[in-house]
Amino acid sequence: MSFVSYVPGKDGKKIFALGLQQKGELVRYDAGARQFVPFLGGISAREVSFSHDGQWAAYVSFPERILWRSKVDGSQRFQLTFPPAQAFYPGWSPDQKKIAFGGTAPGKPSKIYVIPAAGGTPQQVMPGERYEGNPNWSPDGNSLLFGRLPFLEGGVSGLVALHVLDLRTDQISTIPGSEGLAYPSLSPDGRYIAASRDQQNVMLYDSKTQKWTEAATLRANSLYWSRDGKYIYFDNFAAIYRVRISDRKLEEVLNLKDVRRIGGPSSGLAPDGSVFLVRNIGSEEIYALELQAP
Repeated sequence: MSFVSYVPGKDGKKIFALGLQQKGELVRYDAGARQFVPFLGGISAREVSFSHDGQWAAYVSFPERILWRSKVDGSQRFQLTFPPAQAFYPGWSPDQKKIAFGGTAPGKPSKIYVIPAAGGTPQQVMPGERYEGNPNWSPDGNSLLFGRLPFLEGGVSGLVALHVLDLRTDQISTIPGSEGLAYPSLSPDGRYIAASRDQQNVMLYDSKTQKWTEAATLRANSLYWSRDGKYIYFDNFAAIYRVRISDRKLEEVLNLKDVRRIGGPSSGLAPDGSVFLVRNIGSEEIYALELQAP
């Protein structure tokens, strides 16, 4: 539990504070029952990624941000990272043998690591102290698409942009026209990149034409693709939307106005195509603390 918003009592003998206990519950929307049901056992986790065959899950525990992997039925659960390191946005390699993720150490910017799905030591894939996040594997497993946010490096050097690391040569290239874009999400066939500019819209890059187009003008977080690559989904906290790639048709998939969320959108699609998200089941209560002065 953590305490915030301290207020001294008028008698000088108590301190009143808001006690916060952070806990989430992973749930999936059951369209037939028209309600959310526990998913992966209702664990307190976010940023869930599934293997290509839909049999394995990698996720980050909340609020500790420890990386785990398990079967989708919750069995064979295995811890992959350990404190004080924190993990963000894991993604399975196409061969399902490795997991890429953003990781931070105390006082350091986020770096991209790759770890064997069976467990082992995370390997940092790029040197230096540049911020790197949101890794996406290419379909052939030979490269990683990622984003950079220089303002999180302790300075403002460089541009916000999207890059590709060739894992065979260690060469880094920049996606043309990606300046100002972040939070990339690569389509299953590798043709399209969805990204956001200040989380205010959805931009779409076609690698064949090497051009960007605006796919939606709504606030967008947690960009993710349908498994067939026909839709890009996004979460703007109030609702889940999707855009059809063929004609840019926008539709609301699920209204979330009555759902209590944890800070920051964290949702996705389960292997069966249903929407999952993290529901906030933590507590916020006011405590009176007895002051024992020396």
